[in-house]
This record gives sequence, structure tokens and C-alpha cells, in this order.
Amino acid sequence: MKSMTAFSRVEHTHEQLSVETEIRSYNSRYLDITPRIPQEYLPLEDRIRGLISEKVARGRVELKLRISDDSEEACAFEINEARATAYHDALVRLQKIFDDMEGKIPLDLLARVGGVIRPAEPDRDMEACWPPIAACVTEALNNLDKMRKTEGDFIAKDFTARLDAIENWLCQIEKASDGLLLYYQERLKERVAALTKGMTEIDPGRIAQEAAFLADKSDISEEIIRVRSHIGQFHTIMASEESGGRKLNFLLQEFNREFNTMGSKTGNANVSHLVVTVKSELEKIREQVQNVE
Repeated sequence: MKSMTAFSRVEHTHEQLSVETEIRSYNSRYLDITPRIPQEYLPLEDRIRGLISEKVARGRVELKLRISDDSEEACAFEINEARATAYHDALVRLQKIFDDMEGKIPLDLLARVGGVIRPAEPDRDMEACWPPIAACVTEALNNLDKMRKTEGDFIAKDFTARLDAIENWLCQIEKASDGLLLYYQERLKERVAALTKGMTEIDPGRIAQEAAFLADKSDISEEIIRVRSHIGQFHTIMASEESGGRKLNFLLQEFNREFNTMGSKTGNANVSHLVVTVKSELEKIREQVQNVE
């Protein structure tokens, strides 16, 4: 089981190419990849998305890629001769206006003009750049995956402890629900006696019949069996290699449905209190499940 929140940062240097990858992942219902890649390397975006989707099944993933190319081609500059000539001619005309033909036009004055000297845009070989970039991104993803698994292990331990507590409370609920027939017989006798103030003789057969009807309506044995099944499924999903966040979220809804039914069917105050306690624990699990891939 994996958490959806993690962070990873890796730097790689291959010959003149330096690559830095930073990845953050957050909770999300679906897989949402947001890469930030230098403009000149955008042709590699689909490949990078493919590497991420191989490792991450669900969550928001933000990737920042920084690339520094120190090769001769990348460090080259080019001169915009037309712009430089036009600016020089303008300065010459300015000299004529002010009768200053003796002064020389400084070279650094021309060089400072925007766009006269600019970095050359080399034709980058994406196939040659891809291996070091892929290696850096892959290592960062592997580190991210390790952190997600570590966090997932902590969450799984917390789930196991809470499920054990729920199973213990379920046993108490089952024990408290035993003997419902006698419980309802006594309650009916007390109610009839209170209403008639002992003036009417109670028919034991009718009392037994009504008690049996109430006991049948209040029987929660089926719900208890299903909850035990859900607990087993929860453990199975946690142990699976597949992402199980959505399955666990659905299973929690089933848990709540069964315990809501128990609470509405039972007339035992002790059982009602235990159901409230269990639902509070299920809510804590639900909050954690939102972070599971």
C-alpha cells in the first residue's frame, strides 16, 4: 500500500548536460501529471509523462525539470548584423546633427543594445539528450515510490490497529445482542404491567409471540457476518500489490452501511453506544484512506 504524498529530488551530470529533477505528489482522485520542462525540451514531455504513469497510478504529480547544457553548441552566440548596422547608422546620423564627426562610436555601446548579441539556438538532438534525462527522472521516481511505500506502511499499521479494535467491538456487540428473546419478553411484561397497573393478566403465549417478532426485527447477525467479511477484504486489499485506495474507500461505505443498520435495528442501549464508537473509528480510517493511492 502506498501513500499519495511524497517528495524527491535528484541531480545527474552526463558529459556537458546537467539535469535536475524535482517531483512532488499529492492527494487526488485521479492521476494528474503537471510537468514543468524547459521550452527547448518540450518534445520530450510525452516520454516523461509515460515514465511517471508507469510508477504512479493515482495522485497529483508535479515535476520540475532543470537542464543545463555546457556544450560548445549551447554556449555559442550569434550577432544580429542588420540590427547592429541600423543602430550604428543611427548613431552616425546623430553625430552629424551635433557636428561631432571626430568621436568614435564605442563598440560596447553597440554590444549593449538588446538583440544585437544573443545566444544561438542550436538544433538539439533529442535522442541524444533523452538517456541522461530519462535516467534522472527514473531515479527521482524510484525515490518517490520508496517514500510513498514507507508512508503507506505507516498507514497500513494504523489501519490494522483500528481494524483490530473494530473487530473487538464487534465481538462485544455480538455478545450484547445475545438473548434478545428473553430481553424483549421482560420489556414487554414490564410495559404491559405499567400500562395496566397489574389489573390485566398477561398471556405468556402472546408475550412470547410479540417478543419473538421484535427479536427477529432486531436480529443483526447478518450485518455482523458481513462486517467480518469486510474486515477480511480490507486486509486483503492492503496486502495487494495493486493500488487500493478507491476500493478501500468503497469498502468503508459498506462498513458504515452495516453499522447504521445495526444502530437502527437494535433496541439495546449498550449496542447503540458501541455502534457510535465504531463509526467514530471508521471516520478516522476514512480520513486516512483519502491519502492512499
